[in-house]
Amino acid sequence: MSEQEGGSRFAYVSALTPLIFGTTYLLTTNFLPPDRPLLAALMRSLPTGLVLVIGSRLPNRLWLGRFLLMSVLWASAVFPLLFFAAYHLPGGVAAVINSLGPICVVVLAVPILGNRIRPLQVVAGIIGVVGVALLVLRANAKLDLLGILAMVAVVVMMAFGTVLMKRWGSPPGMGPIRVTGWTFLFAGLTLLPFTLVFEGLPRSVTPTQVGGLVYLVVISGIFAYALWFWAIGQLSAASVTFLGLLNPVMATFLGWWVLDQRLNLLQVLGAALVLVSVVLGQQRRVRPPVTVEQPVEAAARS
Repeated sequence: MSEQEGGSRFAYVSALTPLIFGTTYLLTTNFLPPDRPLLAALMRSLPTGLVLVIGSRLPNRLWLGRFLLMSVLWASAVFPLLFFAAYHLPGGVAAVINSLGPICVVVLAVPILGNRIRPLQVVAGIIGVVGVALLVLRANAKLDLLGILAMVAVVVMMAFGTVLMKRWGSPPGMGPIRVTGWTFLFAGLTLLPFTLVFEGLPRSVTPTQVGGLVYLVVISGIFAYALWFWAIGQLSAASVTFLGLLNPVMATFLGWWVLDQRLNLLQVLGAALVLVSVVLGQQRRVRPPVTVEQPVEAAARS
């Protein structure tokens, strides 16, 4: 059965999530304790899980296994790989690889969801990659094989997680908020021992860093992921993933506005292409044909 196309127009408020994620670079470099990638991953996942499972019943064994797998695909494996890639690749290279996500979702949706590859989605995906490349890629960018492999793994895992979540939906009586909670609770519990062993907790934090951690937990964690998982249930998997291309646009805008980084015409063109890609990547709801009852049939049913 192919996935339902489209969804509530209000689901497009989920575009706030990639915009929030676009603040991650600024947040990490200016408002979080330095050199604490595992701590950042832990603070984004564990509090999110603890808050969102409050009042939720324990899932059955089938769904516990699914939540455990989703926690790996969405956080406990992806976050360390993402930070590893960040240390081994320039941000522009990582962003370009990440922009392959929509195409990856479109391809994975064929065997898993029974969807067909639509030429318009492929074109939109290519436009998105070109737009992100113009927006963030620099000519002197250095490539690192391990960093590239790590970032490709991130893209594939998150695409796989998005498509699986679309296929599985939610357990009976459990909405997307609880699904988000259980997924990130498992992720946080997995990351906790690794964080304590390899990084430990910072001995002191400044008021600015406390504010950054609060933002990371409340806005970039609880709010952003709950909104994103809700959107996956409302929109097609490809539509949601195309919205994620707004991430580097927001990051570039903040670099210009807050950090006084310069923008050239190619970057402006890249941002425009990304916006075109996001619009083209949205699937419209296909409305079923309206049937009109004949008077005789209506009278017979009454």
